[in-house]
Amino acid sequence: MTQHSEHLFSDLDHYIRHPRLSGLTLSPDRTRLVTTVSEVNPAGDGYAGALWEIDPTGAAPARRLTRSAQGEGSPAFSASGDLYFTSARPGADSQDKDPALFVLPAAGGEAVEVLRRAGGVTRAHAAENAEVTLVSAPLLPGADTEEQQRRLHEGRKDAAVDAILHTGYPVRFWDHDLGPARPSLFALESPASTPQNTADDDGAAGTTDSPQARLRHLTAGLSSRFDGEVQLSPDGRAALISITIPEARASQRSALALVDIATGEHRIIADEPGYTFSAGPISPDSGSAAVVRSAQPTPEQAPQPQLHLLDLQTGDLKRLGGDADLWLTPAGWLPDGSGVLALADQGGRGPVFEVSVHTGAVRQVTTEDATYSAVLPAPQGGVAYGVRSSYAHPEEVVSIDLNSGETRRLQNPAPRPELPGRLTEVHSTGTDGVPVRAWLALPAEASVHQPAPLLLWIHGGPLNSWNAWTWRWNPWLMVEQGYAVLLPDPALSTGYGQGFVQRGWNSWGGHPFTDLMAITDVTEAREDIDATRTAAMGGSFGGYMANWIAGQTDRFSAIVTHASLWALDQFGPTTDMASYWRHELDETMAAEHSPHHHVGKIVTPMLVIHGDKDYRVPIGEGLRLWYELLANSGLPADAEGRSPHRFLYFPSENHWVLKPQHAKLWYQVVSGFLSEHVLGEPSELPPELGLSMTGSADPEAR
Repeated sequence: MTQHSEHLFSDLDHYIRHPRLSGLTLSPDRTRLVTTVSEVNPAGDGYAGALWEIDPTGAAPARRLTRSAQGEGSPAFSASGDLYFTSARPGADSQDKDPALFVLPAAGGEAVEVLRRAGGVTRAHAAENAEVTLVSAPLLPGADTEEQQRRLHEGRKDAAVDAILHTGYPVRFWDHDLGPARPSLFALESPASTPQNTADDDGAAGTTDSPQARLRHLTAGLSSRFDGEVQLSPDGRAALISITIPEARASQRSALALVDIATGEHRIIADEPGYTFSAGPISPDSGSAAVVRSAQPTPEQAPQPQLHLLDLQTGDLKRLGGDADLWLTPAGWLPDGSGVLALADQGGRGPVFEVSVHTGAVRQVTTEDATYSAVLPAPQGGVAYGVRSSYAHPEEVVSIDLNSGETRRLQNPAPRPELPGRLTEVHSTGTDGVPVRAWLALPAEASVHQPAPLLLWIHGGPLNSWNAWTWRWNPWLMVEQGYAVLLPDPALSTGYGQGFVQRGWNSWGGHPFTDLMAITDVTEAREDIDATRTAAMGGSFGGYMANWIAGQTDRFSAIVTHASLWALDQFGPTTDMASYWRHELDETMAAEHSPHHHVGKIVTPMLVIHGDKDYRVPIGEGLRLWYELLANSGLPADAEGRSPHRFLYFPSENHWVLKPQHAKLWYQVVSGFLSEHVLGEPSELPPELGLSMTGSADPEAR
């Protein structure tokens, strides 16, 4: 594994190639921890995951379990300790690129191919106390058998047809089209004989002529309503799944259904008009589940997710954690079934909480400056394992003493990178007297004698918080260049109570904007900050706020807006989830808080960035913003098309810039734009853009 911690933020190539950890699974006997670590693939145009085992005791170093050019993911332990995973390693047909299901036997040895099917496999779900394994996989609507699936899938591929005939909504999600195949759930049934491994030295794997495992469809009759969320009971008898309930005006809500694994029969167990439900883990006795119930938002009322206990026999709901003003997400049950470990944003952190199922009381377990993305209780009680990160370090696996809250970093696949500066907090007050806080990442040399230029970074969401490490918007790359980076949580941010969200709801240009300006004012008043050299940046909702700021003030020297909302009346109906946004963005909001109404007041140079495959904020937002900046802003293009504004367009990227070569270029262009307008220092642009090294280009290229 490549590790260049000492050069991580001064060398973009090292940064792009640094290993990235995500997810955690624990064997039923709780003796094995497995995570996924992604690195740049051999072609250099993407990332490939590998499974790594981490010693729960912390005594042994992490060891790599899998290796292939295509990568592996979605690990899941069976009750006997076998480790299932998915991989696009080629099989007998080297042209087949769909992910297949593999297993690493608990007794050791090479990975064995368990199942390869037309359309691929999404993931496996294994019961904790029974040899029952389910498989999530796509199924074409005209297929009732796997043979029909194969024929239909190959027919579309051979005919080079990618057209989809829709009968409902939505039709796409984030960066991919929905359909014609739909998520489906199957029981994995073993064949008479087990396939033998034929892996070669490249990690490619196939099987002998022994039959593979068979699939038994469990979501037949649900049509396209199963949305892929699965919680399998520890005894392997039932699965709690999330389904969609169609509503009027192309809308929908989420409900929960219980599937009998033996018969395939299902019944809706949690559904209520005006509310959505999300499935959580099932209790050790398989009798109840921790679920989240949330009122569907309206233009007047923000969502309020609430943790509940769901009786899987009666469907009765019991509210948990009612006295805590937190959006709790259940993560795992204590071994004795007395409580649930849950995660929630809180004040710029994301601690682990313990929730009693008897009293509903909430106890905070961890207290360090970190946010947990996963937590798994150990069977002996009193111990859990989690994945945490903060702005001081990327994701890492730790053990947690549930009694004391003390945490211990285990031996991870990669060391913590050395930071080029220091992290502190800034506090301010909104115009309504509500406290507002932010993280501030400062260069080590920032002082009264050497004040740092300031970059205001605005998070997306908008229901979100700057509380965890991000590889896509990493402040330390800019700190390395001498900037101070302000990461504020304005109104609408999570972790500050329901009222903090509500004060910005359906009024994005109100308190979210004034909170950002108030926290920027306080930060600029610091002696180690140069208030004469500042810029604002944001992506998605943060890009909306960057656009709004551009039309409200000229206080910044430059503005970077990525995947941003520009015209709310246009965005609402064209985003991938228009039915959701209709619950929030009413006509008043679109009329009073849409940035495009203020384009004529924009006098700050803007760098617009957008990917063509962005379905959440469609490319039309970026195209319209770019045109109107040049045609109508206070800094219009001249007669020859020259403009201080810039448009960085990625034809093959989505809401995020994910390809390594494009992520590197993203940072290079952003850094160059800021250097020119904030520091007054022209910088060379990447030659891969096809421009001259000074960044000038003929008008037609712009």
